[in-house]
Parts: sequence; structure tokens; C-alpha cells
Amino acid sequence: MKLIIKLSTILLLVAFNSNVIAALNIFACEPEWASLANELGADRIKTYSATTAYQDPHHIEARPSLIAKVRRADLLICSGAELEAGWLPVLLRQASNKKVLPGKPGHFEAAMMVDRLDVPTHIDRSMGDVHASGNPHVHLDPRRILTIARELTPRLIEIDPEGSTYYEQQLKSFETRWQQAMGKWQQQASPLKGKRIVVHHKSWLYLFDWLGIEIAGTLEPKPGLPTTAGHLVSLKKKLKDKPAAMIIHTTYQNPRAAQRLAQLTQLPVVELPYTVGGDEKATDLFSMFDVTIEKLNGALK
Repeated sequence: MKLIIKLSTILLLVAFNSNVIAALNIFACEPEWASLANELGADRIKTYSATTAYQDPHHIEARPSLIAKVRRADLLICSGAELEAGWLPVLLRQASNKKVLPGKPGHFEAAMMVDRLDVPTHIDRSMGDVHASGNPHVHLDPRRILTIARELTPRLIEIDPEGSTYYEQQLKSFETRWQQAMGKWQQQASPLKGKRIVVHHKSWLYLFDWLGIEIAGTLEPKPGLPTTAGHLVSLKKKLKDKPAAMIIHTTYQNPRAAQRLAQLTQLPVVELPYTVGGDEKATDLFSMFDVTIEKLNGALK
């Protein structure tokens, strides 16, 4: 009897270890891509997000722990469009993992899978921190999220062909649930259409494009530059002629500039999650949009 128990235990350990070995290691540069990967890969993958909602994805330190994670990754999923240009190349160079280098199946840039907004015709230093490939914050448009999911699934299959049926089923389930959620969000967000909103950074361009919201101004004088008192005064004058509904910022942005403009204009200030984990209720992509629309509607009242 003891021998049978021992054999059963050994078999269970072997099975467990096999599952661990079989799991794809996914290195996601941002929480939104870790969440999307989990929707499509679920039990067949292990995900790690290099950043949190409380960090500016433009500016991350290439820590040794991140290098170690990239070294073990089978698939790297990042926004791309130069969002991670300040730190990802260092990780890739130091990790020496050929599987996840640009051009390899293990290197996936989400923004490159969709049409991008704000693609500049030319760039010079006077323009601030402008991305040559366009605005990289594509995860804030659920239509583009769906396109990216459809592009990411074949990549998972290419790397893990034994899971092809599983990944296809996961995509089909995600598509159904996501399209239903999009319909709900559009209905809930209908009061926001045509509203003007002040933003800290043009992170929200894709969300506004989807919902028909207008950017009334930015707290940054130019992309990536800190707010100045003079810029806020100028913005106040601009808003007097064309009023806005609210001022929004993300969890990783210092709220002082938004609060100061609110004092000058009496506009409400709203902190939005921006990505998964930016609010205690924003635990995945679905709840991230739930919270975002709920907070925007709340500010209108």
C-alpha cells in the first residue's frame, strides 16, 4: 500500500513538473498586455509584467531582475511605438535571449498590429517627447484591443503549436465576451460624447477617439515636459473661451498640476486607472474599462 502511495505521489509530481515546464513564460512590458495574454493563454502560460499602473512606462529602470525575466521568456509582449525605447533595448541586450529579439516570433509589439494616431510627419527637439511611430497608448481603445488579440493568438500558436486548439478556443471566448462588453461600454459612455476634457498627457487619445471626446488641453506644455505656472494660466484662459467638463490624470502622474488647474477653473479632477491595477477594482482589462467609464460619468454629475 505504501509503495502504491509513493508511486502515485511520484506520478503527481512528474505531472506537475511537466505542466510547469510546458507553460510558456510571457514577459509583458505593461499590465494590460499581461492581462490580455492571460485571457488568451490562461493555464498554458505564466505571465510577468515589468511595470505596474503606478509607474510611467516611458521611464523604467532596466533592473537585473527584469533582465533575468527576459532571459527566461518565450514571448515578449510590449506596446512598442517607442514607448519602451528608454529601457527595453537594454534588457534585450543584457538578457541575450535570441527568442525575443525584434523580428523573432517571440517579440510582439502590440501597437504595430493596429493603425496608430498622431503619427508625426516630421520630428524635432522643439516638439518634446514625440513618438515617431505615433501614439503608443493603443490599449485604451477596445476596438484595437480586439485586433491585437486576434494577432497575438497566432503568435502563441506559432510558439506553442500543441496548444493551437486551446488558444483558438480562448480567443473565441474572449471575442464574444469583449464584443458584448464593448456594446455595454458604448451605451454607458453615451453622455460623454462631445465633451471636452483636459488631460495630463495624450495617453487618452485612443479612448477619446472611440468615445467621441475632445481633448480640451494638456497639463504638459509639450509631451514629456513638466507643467509650469505660466502654462496653467494660459490653459485657464483657453478654457474660459471653450469650457471643459473635467481634468483627468493617471495613477502614476503627480496630481498637483491637475489640482492647481482645478483651483483656477473649478473643474472636477478625476484619477483614472490607465491600465490594469490602477484602481483596486481594475483587476483585468474588462474591469479597467468598467472603472474608467464609471469615473468619467461620475465627474459629469
